[in-house]
This record gives sequence, C-alpha cells and structure tokens, in this order.
Amino acid sequence: MAGVYFHNDVWSTEEPKLLGPMDNAFWQGSVIFDGARAITGWAPDLALHCARAVRSAKVMAMKPTKTPEEIEALAREGIRRMGPEATVYVRPMFFVRDSIGSSQPDPDSTEFLLAVYDAPLPGFGGFSAMMAPYRRPAPDMAPTDAKASCLYPNSQRAAAWARAHGADNAVLCDIAGNVAEFATSNIWFAKDGVVVTPAPNHTFLAGITRRRIMGLLRDAGVTVEERTVRPEELETADEIFSTGNYAKVQPVNRYNGRDLQPGPFAKKARELYFAWMEAQPKVVEATSAAAE
Repeated sequence: MAGVYFHNDVWSTEEPKLLGPMDNAFWQGSVIFDGARAITGWAPDLALHCARAVRSAKVMAMKPTKTPEEIEALAREGIRRMGPEATVYVRPMFFVRDSIGSSQPDPDSTEFLLAVYDAPLPGFGGFSAMMAPYRRPAPDMAPTDAKASCLYPNSQRAAAWARAHGADNAVLCDIAGNVAEFATSNIWFAKDGVVVTPAPNHTFLAGITRRRIMGLLRDAGVTVEERTVRPEELETADEIFSTGNYAKVQPVNRYNGRDLQPGPFAKKARELYFAWMEAQPKVVEATSAAAE
C-alpha cells in the first residue's frame, strides 16, 4: 500500500526496517500505537489521538520523545504528502529499543515512528458477530489504560475464534462477565428507543470516536446510557452497532445467528459524525499538491 513514514527525523516512502531480535520491542512487546484517520482532507479529532499516544507511552513506562503537538504537526505533514483526495490511516507509535538487565525496557531508548498510509473507509454494509469465550483483562493484569500492542493478541484470537465459527467479529466480556467491546471496536445497542454502550471500567479502551458520537447523539436529543451491559441484553436488542476509528460506524447484520437490519440509530450516528467532520477545517485543501 502507498504510504509515508517518519523516523529519526527523515520522511520516506519505504517502510523503515527498525528492529532486530535483541531489541526490547521485538521480543518483549514494549510498543504502543494510536490510530487517527484523514478522509479527503479532514482529520477528525487528530489532536486527541496524538495526545493519547503520549499518554499510552507513559503508561508503558516509556519516555516519549515527541509532544502531542509535535506529533500532530508531523501527522499533518504526512497527510499533506499523501494528497488532498487520499483516505489514510495515521499511526503514531512509540517503542523501546534497549533493555535494562535481561528484559526490563529502558525508557531512555524510546523511539518514535509515524506511518501514514492508504486505508479506504469501509462502506456501511455491516458485519456479523458472536460472543466469544475470551475476556478483556483487568487493569491489574495488563496495561489496559494504554493502546498497547501487547493487548491485541487477545482480541485477535477472539476474532479468529468468531471467524472459525461463522462470524466476522467477536464480542468480548470483561472479567465480571459483562459486555466490554467488539474485538476491534466499541459496542453499542439500541432497545426501545434508548441507545446503550458499556460504561468505561478500565478493561477496554473507551475510544475517541465513541466519545465523539456519544456527544453528537446526545446533542441531537437521543437518550444515551453508559452502564453495565449483560450479555443477554444483546440477544433482544433492536439493533447493534460499532464505533471505531477505522470504520467509524458499522451496523451488525447478524448476532449469535439472529439476523438484524441496520437500524435508525446506527444510521443517525454515522450521519451526525460525518456532518460534524465536514464542518471542521480541512488539514489539506483540494488545491494543495501532494509531495513527491
């Protein structure tokens, strides 16, 4: 895929080759990332994603080498280089190179990488999902307050389990058996005119897109509840949908074998989000020229 990459103060159109077998990030997983998007010149909530990258690095005992403002400026440059019509994923990362002793990450060896690459926005076709027999860890079990790469294998195995059983995605519970999230995004459902999403409890990442859509729905007069969600509530939901940076809003068209239709609240959430986005200033205008 086409992309631009920033590392060690250099831009490149080739993916940098960074790690070897003795680097802490390679064998101990001391890596964080964040994910923003630029969509034909708009970069919704870019500053919030950059700030979260720095917070995640600090949670992982790293020493961030860039401020949120510096990351945002670099992200804007990367988006400009990809051109005004591009739809891209913006992925700032911090990782640790060296170890203290046998395996403890050395904060002073923290490095920064930015990847900006083509990533078409999925349509509104929806996906199927099912409850998986895996749970999100508690904060005393894993660095759940960071967008840390080490958390993702658990979600990946849940999604793989769901695919092996005929669904596109998985729903995971927390350690108490309450609904936490989809394997790849935040979960919502609607019942009797009320929209519900699990309350943040530090077992899952309460996303930036989730927060934005919650505010937009409430401003539009929709009743939105953040609360504990039991798995059985999804079985009788009028509609289920997801929010996340990659696809923004996606409806669930089948859950645990029960067919569903894209519902009015998922459609409204998507419409409100893109209307809000298009009311923001663009990062790069159509008159800008993409860099070589």
